[in-house]
Amino acid sequence: MTASACLASGNSEGVGLGGVKWNKMAAHLSYGRVNLNVLREAVRRELREFLDKCAGSKVRDGAGDPALEPWGRLGLIRSLTAGAPEAIVWDEYLTGPFGLIAQYSLLKEHEVEKMFTLKGSRLPAADVKNIIFFVRPRLELMDIIAENVLRYLPELMFGPEEECYLESDQTSLYHAAKGLMTLQALYGTIPQIFGKGECARQVANMMIRMKREFTGSQNSIFPVFDNLLLLDRNVDLLTPLATQLTYEGLIDEIYGIQNSYVKLPPEKFAPKKQGDGGKDLPTEAKKLQLNSAEELYAEIRDKNFNAVGSVLSKKAKVISAAFEERHNAKTVGEIKQFVSQLPHMQAARGSLANHTSIAELIKDVTTSEDFFDKLTVEQEFMSGIDTDKVNSYIEDCIAQKHPLIKVLRLVCLQSVCNSGLKQKVLDYYKREILQAKWLLLQTYGYEHILTLSNLEKAGLLKPQAGGRNNYPTIRKTLRLWMDDVNEQNPTDISYVYSGYAPLSVRLAQLLSRPGWRSIEEVLRILPGPHFEERQPLPTGLQKKRQPGENRVALIFFLGGVTFAEIAALRFLSQLEDGGTEYVIATTKLMNGASWIESLMEKPF
Repeated sequence: MTASACLASGNSEGVGLGGVKWNKMAAHLSYGRVNLNVLREAVRRELREFLDKCAGSKVRDGAGDPALEPWGRLGLIRSLTAGAPEAIVWDEYLTGPFGLIAQYSLLKEHEVEKMFTLKGSRLPAADVKNIIFFVRPRLELMDIIAENVLRYLPELMFGPEEECYLESDQTSLYHAAKGLMTLQALYGTIPQIFGKGECARQVANMMIRMKREFTGSQNSIFPVFDNLLLLDRNVDLLTPLATQLTYEGLIDEIYGIQNSYVKLPPEKFAPKKQGDGGKDLPTEAKKLQLNSAEELYAEIRDKNFNAVGSVLSKKAKVISAAFEERHNAKTVGEIKQFVSQLPHMQAARGSLANHTSIAELIKDVTTSEDFFDKLTVEQEFMSGIDTDKVNSYIEDCIAQKHPLIKVLRLVCLQSVCNSGLKQKVLDYYKREILQAKWLLLQTYGYEHILTLSNLEKAGLLKPQAGGRNNYPTIRKTLRLWMDDVNEQNPTDISYVYSGYAPLSVRLAQLLSRPGWRSIEEVLRILPGPHFEERQPLPTGLQKKRQPGENRVALIFFLGGVTFAEIAALRFLSQLEDGGTEYVIATTKLMNGASWIESLMEKPF
């Protein structure tokens, strides 16, 4: 669920918000059975109310005020001086998410005159009375905040946001439950709730309790969603560790997509001038927005990368033919018609040029020998080959001092595909990473003893329990590995990983048809409980489905989701006989590298 504008740094006041084409670029959110603009507008309204009440309000972080609570939980420092201009200081990490709902003009309308990025220095002087800090609860930010708090001490209050770390902190689950209650307030009560995993069970329990506490207020909105599926990431640890092979997934794997934007090497995007010999190439990264408002991106984002080239080639021929039509325009009417189509044609040509350049950048990576070797090892693990022994490619990566994230991602993938590593294999990898005679500990660092501990706590790296490997049973029952994959015209979700069908998405597919009763044995093997809850609807709000009408299912990934999983769910939505359209919600977008990095111990 994304809008188009993004908070961007670099203007004279420190931080700025884009949004010149805000409404146009967010129009795609209204497509389909679920109008996501309703949600975006509701959150924008809450932000406006928060800014209006912030100045002079003595309600700490929105406590007790339902309209303010979602924003109070974000963590803020604010003054208590009323009736004066405000400044916002942003934790840079939060600027992107906020940019999906607000542009600068909205903030300016509500007395926000200056914005700054929180950096390792004191804030510049600002002629404002009210200062709001939007921050995450990170220790490294505390000293920076403290320096500025002391400067404004008589005027400021502080309230941090809680997050779920490796400890048993359920705050993020509470926020997920609150978010789902907000969705139900906007889109109607969801009649059926299914779930798998311990965190899913806890979120469902919180939702039931919250509904019980508000029994006096009856939701009279006709339900948009037929059911909700809560999936704990711990149920499917495998999928994020594998390399995504869709176009969008590979962009994220190689360059990282942040809040619908990607930064790319500028060389491929420099205008080619004859005779300049490549001089004066741009040095600043090319920043592009990626969402379905762009026709070409909407068409290719979910395709396997091997199918993208032919689409770009056909699109190039169509655009070229369209421009050639100018020679056939003879009458004034024909010329006028061509001119009216010109802006769209030029935008299409620019879009094609951008995605051709991105495809070339990706191809440089995917055709490399190392990418092929790594992918081969991944696919061997996922298909059940040699998961119980030390892998020679991983050994070579350690010996050649490849990035630690890459090494850990492969070791964790092997562990998950073997239901844990044999103790001697696990000990060998740990010894090689931390104590190898060629001084690898100097490459990776002693602090990664704690990293390995974090991976064990997360269930990614562990010894095999009882010498039993359950993965073959899970793989065969759920058909997680498909030998014959049609990447060009796929017939199964396994195309997103060129053979591996995401376990999470297969569970969603089987829930829709024929139901989870057909896989009871596997559900018992997978971590955590599985359950079903029903929420009664008042008479008159119960859905009567028309013949041929698809169900609408909301899937909430607790712990993150990959772009490849989203692509697989979109694929299922588009199947003629699929019977279900999927809307995806998540706590975060992720890939294997970002996941491993989040679990790595940072050096002091």
